[in-house]
Amino acid sequence: MTEEHHSTEQQLRENRIEKMARFRERGDEPFKYSFARTHSIAEARAAFLEAEAASDEPEQVSVETAVAGRMVALRGQGKVTFADLRDESDRIQIFFRGAELGEAAYEQLKDLDIGDFLGIEGAVFRTRRGEVTVRATKYTLLSKSLRPLPEKWHGLTDVETRYRQRYLDMVANPEVLETFRRRSAIIATLRQWLTARGFLEVETPMLHYIPGGATARPFITHHNTFDRDFYLRIAPELHLKRLLVGGFEKVFEINRSFRNEGVDTLHNPEFTMMELYEAYQDYLGLMDETEEMLAHVAREITGSTTFDYQGQTVDMTRPWKRISLFDAIREYAGIDLEPHRNDRNAAAELAKQAGCVVEDSMGFGKIVDEVMSEKVKPHLRQPTFLYDYPVELSPLAKKKRGAPHLTERFQLFVAGMEMTNAFSELNDPIDQRERFMEQVRLRERGDEEAQHLDEDYLVALEVGMPPAAGLGIGIDRLTMLLTNQASIREVILFPQLRVIEATAKLELPHPSVDAKGTVETS
Repeated sequence: MTEEHHSTEQQLRENRIEKMARFRERGDEPFKYSFARTHSIAEARAAFLEAEAASDEPEQVSVETAVAGRMVALRGQGKVTFADLRDESDRIQIFFRGAELGEAAYEQLKDLDIGDFLGIEGAVFRTRRGEVTVRATKYTLLSKSLRPLPEKWHGLTDVETRYRQRYLDMVANPEVLETFRRRSAIIATLRQWLTARGFLEVETPMLHYIPGGATARPFITHHNTFDRDFYLRIAPELHLKRLLVGGFEKVFEINRSFRNEGVDTLHNPEFTMMELYEAYQDYLGLMDETEEMLAHVAREITGSTTFDYQGQTVDMTRPWKRISLFDAIREYAGIDLEPHRNDRNAAAELAKQAGCVVEDSMGFGKIVDEVMSEKVKPHLRQPTFLYDYPVELSPLAKKKRGAPHLTERFQLFVAGMEMTNAFSELNDPIDQRERFMEQVRLRERGDEEAQHLDEDYLVALEVGMPPAAGLGIGIDRLTMLLTNQASIREVILFPQLRVIEATAKLELPHPSVDAKGTVETS
């Protein structure tokens, strides 16, 4: 921020504080407790249009209303003044004139600023220019805005400001509100689909003694009373499967999870997932259900199973393509890794020949994952299930029937993004213990993302868990897809950003109030 800009900001704030003080001097509290609205702006407009359509003399129609919102434009024309008022539902023009307001109230309009919240009472009518407008007979300052909106606020484009001060982004770019309305609708639609099919929504802990349910590095926090470290949840999986042990047969959780990983257009350290577990189901049946569920969500949210995403048409009409992971690697990377599952070095050499970077610490499973991420995933633009993953990559999945080096696991990819992860759940406690021990060995060799051994979960499995399948859906990425956003930061209200000390930090005067309520600036 330049010194000149800083000075201007300071002057504008001081000016607004002086206006606030004048309201108080007139006995008018500039921060009201409530306002009795009769209509939202959209409702007021709709009521007027309905009355106009039903009238034989539409030019004589007016509808009494009391609306409230933020003033986003103010323009004077001598004896009359126009403003634009916006609430969550819509925007409408306001017409002020001394004849209706009284000269004193009209003169006091000069103490209003763009950004103030107003209550407007009056009649909705149509101007000679054809614009639906409220003719104000009374206005009420509901909340004084002490800081000006950003310069050219109607087109705030600075990405850093938009994410750090999301409230400014929402004021300046109303379409942002629509993105988050749609996000809410996506979650509601998923919830409705699941509950209609007998799934029970549950809540499981976010503080874990042992992180589990995913291959990821956790965040660590400390509990003072217990005097021990806890981990923020990386996935709810192991707790949800304990519920299958306990007797529930269909459960889901829309959950916040945390992974100590990098930040990019597809990753945020805290994110939202939906995980479900269904007893007596396997990954093939769950693949069918996933198709049905997500096609339904796309249709409900976009109005169709075909929609645009970043300039490309995505068609979620069923059925979707299904291809095994190793077949996909053969097709898109031009190499065959599967025969080399017991020869890590041979697999690494093939991956390097395909143009992938292979680190010395990578085992066979990590090499396969790297090739898939670099050479396969970018090609999966239309909905595609990859299935049958190596055991090394899937410590919680059942081994594939007839091919024990593989697991019954699938992932869904759309527009080059991983959307889901699912598998036939491993419920053999002896096999699960062996998988955990292999993960422990990986951790000992330096893999910080390898899973921990969870003895209590193994005890639960020994009590007995029915055959089951589980699915996780990334809500953030699904929202990106269905709102046509290229970055995960566009669909998380407050994305994680690098901490800076100067966020919106202006050395502006703080108002001081004397015993009489008079405001002074220092």
